[in-house]
Amino acid sequence: MKNQTQEQAMTVSKSIAPDQHEHGKLGPKISETLKRKLMLGARIVRGGGMKRIFKKLFNVGKEEKLLKLYQCYLSTTAGPIAGLLFISTEKVAFCSERSLRFTSPTGDIIRAYYKVLIPIRNIKRANQSENARNPREKYIEIVTVDNFDFWFMGFVNYQKALNCLQQTVSQSSIRKIDSMRNVALPLLQN
Repeated sequence: MKNQTQEQAMTVSKSIAPDQHEHGKLGPKISETLKRKLMLGARIVRGGGMKRIFKKLFNVGKEEKLLKLYQCYLSTTAGPIAGLLFISTEKVAFCSERSLRFTSPTGDIIRAYYKVLIPIRNIKRANQSENARNPREKYIEIVTVDNFDFWFMGFVNYQKALNCLQQTVSQSSIRKIDSMRNVALPLLQN
């Protein structure tokens, strides 16, 4: 009887958040995931929408368009940091959900949001990865042209985030090649 109830609960949780189980230990309970999603929704409404929040947090160019926003964790040496991953036509940007405490060089305690900004043109690739011991724990590794890497995990829908990121990086590469061709063609014609 107990196993049947657990199976029904698992079926319900998969129907509510089908990819919830992809991020393993960072948020294994469906209630935590739903709570985070509701809090994100409330934050977006209070902030005036995703685009306004993005513009407020990061310098946004006139032609730049926000493509997607994902809740996830950024892996750091101090441990994972919960936040929002913004994917735009020009950059991938991360901002922590909460301000963090830092000690300044003068010894003062400062509270600030943890931010990362990676121009799309500086991204060499976006790789999919998983924990060898627990394949349910999936990661997205972003490698920059200077071989620095960033690891994101804990996505509610890992595959959608990975696809969006890879497509954006691919389109940027195509635009880069086209712009190089446009510069090279007049030189070749002379």
